[in-house]
Amino acid sequence: MTDSAHAPIRGWQAFRTVLEMIKFEHSIFALPFAMIGMMWGSVHKLGTSWPGFATFFWIVVAMVSCRSAAMAFNRIADRDIDALNPRTRMRALPAGLLKLRQVNLFLLGSIAVFVLAAAMLNPLALALSPIALAITLGYSLSKRYTPLCHLILGFSLGIAPAAAWIGVTGSIDPGVLWLTAAVTGWTAGFDITYALQDAEFDHEHGLHSLPQRLGKARALVVSRALHLAAIACLIGAGWAVGAGVVYYLGVIGAAALLGYEQSLVRPNDLSRVDLAFFTLNGFISMGLFIFVLIDGVLR
Repeated sequence: MTDSAHAPIRGWQAFRTVLEMIKFEHSIFALPFAMIGMMWGSVHKLGTSWPGFATFFWIVVAMVSCRSAAMAFNRIADRDIDALNPRTRMRALPAGLLKLRQVNLFLLGSIAVFVLAAAMLNPLALALSPIALAITLGYSLSKRYTPLCHLILGFSLGIAPAAAWIGVTGSIDPGVLWLTAAVTGWTAGFDITYALQDAEFDHEHGLHSLPQRLGKARALVVSRALHLAAIACLIGAGWAVGAGVVYYLGVIGAAALLGYEQSLVRPNDLSRVDLAFFTLNGFISMGLFIFVLIDGVLR
């Protein structure tokens, strides 16, 4: 059910609305970790952090298009739910700003670009592209079936560094899976805090989340445990690839920011969820990437 108070928009304005709808700027969450996977894969195969412009370009295209497809599918799958939720009812589809056909076309275009980018990288990347799409798009349906949906979302972002490694090397190495585990735990942890806002709504409408299942206080304990596990996995990732001291300084910084992020959110005070979810997580991903970049240059 959609609100027809707004007339659908077209042309460049519609494209801009699509980008706003999928939160295009929040590709910053996963892209830096993909770049870390790319650099480490390049060191593994080529002995240098830079794999060449063509590989870099197609990895960026693959990451952005895959995430764009996932977010578009999420908005399509959740459009009726979003229309019922006061926090989300003004999103483009339930508000009637975009037609379903427009978002479907964007979804199909994003999938096509992703598959093209995978094909331009190497045969293994192309062969695994349907699996990557199934994981990243499948998250959107998971909240209907399991409170572990946060981990599924985490894994959908967690495969980014492994995918970038594959994009460079044409193979997979167990070492990069530490980074996949770290991103999975980090993402699941902050998604739980974001889901605190919808615990009552989820309960009323038969949707699943850890805040809905466990209550807000216990869900926050799980979120903090996942963030501790993420830091441990970041340490394991550095050990697996032989990272230098600068990398571990970045991990310490990420741990400090995660601690601050957790301090901002309490079961009875969600006023700073947006700061914890959007701003700090962007700093964490970009900050760690910068430390990895410096570590690679110095080594």
